[in-house]
Amino acid sequence: MEHRVLGRTGRDVSVVGLGCWQLGGDWGEVGEDVALGVLAAAVDSGVTMLDTADVYGDGRSERLVGRFVASRGGASSGLTVATKMGRRANPHVAGAYTLDAYRRWTDRSRENLRTDTLDLVQLHCPPTEVLLRDQTYDDLDALVEEKRIAAYGVSVETVEEALAAIARPNVASVQIILNVFRRKPLERVLPAAAEAGVGIIARVPLASGLLSGRYDEQTQFAPTDHRSYNRHGEAFDVGETFSGVPYEVGVAAAREVAALTPPSATTAQLALRWVIDQPGVSVVIPGARTPAQAKANARAADVPPLSAATLDALRDVYDERIREHVHSRW
Repeated sequence: MEHRVLGRTGRDVSVVGLGCWQLGGDWGEVGEDVALGVLAAAVDSGVTMLDTADVYGDGRSERLVGRFVASRGGASSGLTVATKMGRRANPHVAGAYTLDAYRRWTDRSRENLRTDTLDLVQLHCPPTEVLLRDQTYDDLDALVEEKRIAAYGVSVETVEEALAAIARPNVASVQIILNVFRRKPLERVLPAAAEAGVGIIARVPLASGLLSGRYDEQTQFAPTDHRSYNRHGEAFDVGETFSGVPYEVGVAAAREVAALTPPSATTAQLALRWVIDQPGVSVVIPGARTPAQAKANARAADVPPLSAATLDALRDVYDERIREHVHSRW
């Protein structure tokens, strides 16, 4: 699989990684054996980048990732594990982001992930104020000096938050929603990151499964699945669920995307290839609930770059169906 440097971490990572939110919760039940099977299927298919967070299943995802990485040799496995911190704060307010809190959160993640030094820690969609103040980055630099973490980045909701972080000299990476239905980061974020040497981790690349082409108006999701309980932002930012696109609008647009899929690929692989093709992207992190999905996602790296005609058609789908719902919001 193709590898790219993950920004200022200096680490080479596979261009397709694995998002591990599903392994913790909020996507319906995923048994422990299945979760470990997903990790194995991804890594055996060439994936070397695993992305998790301390709140996914209240640590379950981290613990499963830590257990798996240890089984593959730990620090000598060649795997890069990115985690996140901040959403454990209750209430989730800017004042909760302190050096003492960072130490507590990273201590817990280090225990969960069975490592002394975390490869990459990202602030997990913090209040915007956190990203604007100097103290935040001084505190994160202290964590690096203490060898709790090797590098730090941010996971953000908006373009403006991404640009604020990219301007900071020691931010290694920015994680942001980027997919066929969320194109705004192409305008300013990706060029700025490339110029600064900051890595881009593209999350929600399949718009919570819409871009798999498997859903229709009658599809039902489990009550424990955020695609049921967060469609209107009831639990967290609505942009994290179906990329903020109204479900029925997304289903109709996804049919048009599916019609553009070449015979040698699936619709999901087409959507992942689109992300991989964007200049400045370091790694795309689709999730998977089964080993078969993990293998299929990894094979997106083998799909040839999309043709100009396909790219134009995908842009037209966005402009005609999606833009009005999302472009001005994030």
